[in-house]
Amino acid sequence: MAMTINNVGTLSLLNILNKTASAQQSVLHQMATGKKINTGADDPAGLLALTKLNSQLTAVDAGISNNQRTDAMLSVADSSLTQIGSLMTDITSLANQTANDAALTSDEIAANQSQIDDALSSIDRIVGSTNFNGKNLIDGSLGINYSVADATKVSDVKVYSRKAGTDDATLTVNLTSAAENAAVSGILTGTSTHTRNFMVQGLLGTAVISVASSEAVSSVVAKVNAAANQTGVSATYVSASTQMDLTSMAAGSSAFVRTKLIDGAGVAEKNARGTDAVVTVDGQKAAVDGNHVNFSGNGISLSFQNAMTTAGSTTISIYGDGTSGRSGATFSLGTNGEALATLGIDGLYTAQLGNQTDGYLKSLASGGANSLLSNPTQAATIARAAAKQVATVQGRVGGFQKFQVRTAVDALNNNKEGLAKVQSVINDVDYASASAELNRQNVLLQSAMSLLGLANQQSTQVLSLLQ
Repeated sequence: MAMTINNVGTLSLLNILNKTASAQQSVLHQMATGKKINTGADDPAGLLALTKLNSQLTAVDAGISNNQRTDAMLSVADSSLTQIGSLMTDITSLANQTANDAALTSDEIAANQSQIDDALSSIDRIVGSTNFNGKNLIDGSLGINYSVADATKVSDVKVYSRKAGTDDATLTVNLTSAAENAAVSGILTGTSTHTRNFMVQGLLGTAVISVASSEAVSSVVAKVNAAANQTGVSATYVSASTQMDLTSMAAGSSAFVRTKLIDGAGVAEKNARGTDAVVTVDGQKAAVDGNHVNFSGNGISLSFQNAMTTAGSTTISIYGDGTSGRSGATFSLGTNGEALATLGIDGLYTAQLGNQTDGYLKSLASGGANSLLSNPTQAATIARAAAKQVATVQGRVGGFQKFQVRTAVDALNNNKEGLAKVQSVINDVDYASASAELNRQNVLLQSAMSLLGLANQQSTQVLSLLQ
């Protein structure tokens, strides 16, 4: 091999040395930042994928935050509804106690009325003060707007949910047959010549009625009616046939009348059950309890009281967020602003709790038409209906919270986990692999520097020949 003096070998070694140093610097940069992709030149395709993943993760984080905020908001409403439900239990108990007015003094009835007044005041206070971030929750401001074509046919409409958006919807309500009360006739006829006891059972419970010897049927009717709040069964005296007929106070298949003779004779043992109204909404058969109708379909869920006694129809219009303003509480459950759900929370003031048929809870206050001093039996009926209404609202809010909001949070968290894994695969540095690569680069760098020294020695050796 010829010995010459030039820098070709040195330049080649310097080129290799620079490349090795650059590769080493790149590995050090990745290890320092923990990321494989720090500039577009590192991995152009990977950078595009990473940018898209980061955008999706940002949307998922926003969706999780939205749903967590919604969950907190609904928890506030649920807490207040629990308090109102507890007050309703107390009111119902006081009304039931007072309905048995024969066992209470006037002072005790007045004390019960005072407690009911305080409870009613507390309910209105809770409803007016329950808010989240300055927004009232259960005063009716989050209710879904609606209108009824004929208010004489449908009443007490409660819309629990609707399709999100601005579109209105019109539902056609058809009644095929009306609900009927349970009824039995001829339970007792004529005047008894001996003592007897019989049992009256109904939807609310059981009462034992004692009939004295020679007691008039009209007197027995009064005893049955005195226990009506206990049984849910009322009695009627038919003077023409000197007999007693019994009828359930409520209509529907859940209402029944049953009599059973305990001892003696002359009391007919009978059993009857009422029937529910047959109602369709937009051609779909609705769930009906007596005249209370529940319907869910086409993204709408609502309940109402059927007031039609013969076959007929009417319409209910459900309004979206259009010309009528906000209608319900609309929540975003997803990441793109399209997964929306609208919940309706009707007002729960005492003037709104109850129903048009029986009356409203506010009428139980002192001086009201159904106060304990005026009509304790009806007060108990109204209290039961109002308590059921509060429980229904709480159940709807809880159902939305559990099956919509919290499942959305779980799904988004799972989505976030999957996206984070893909993001890690693309961009996170494997330190074990990077350390091995760094060691390899160090070896190459040291080798190149050693060889550069040898190349310099070769030039010196050539010069020594000239001495």
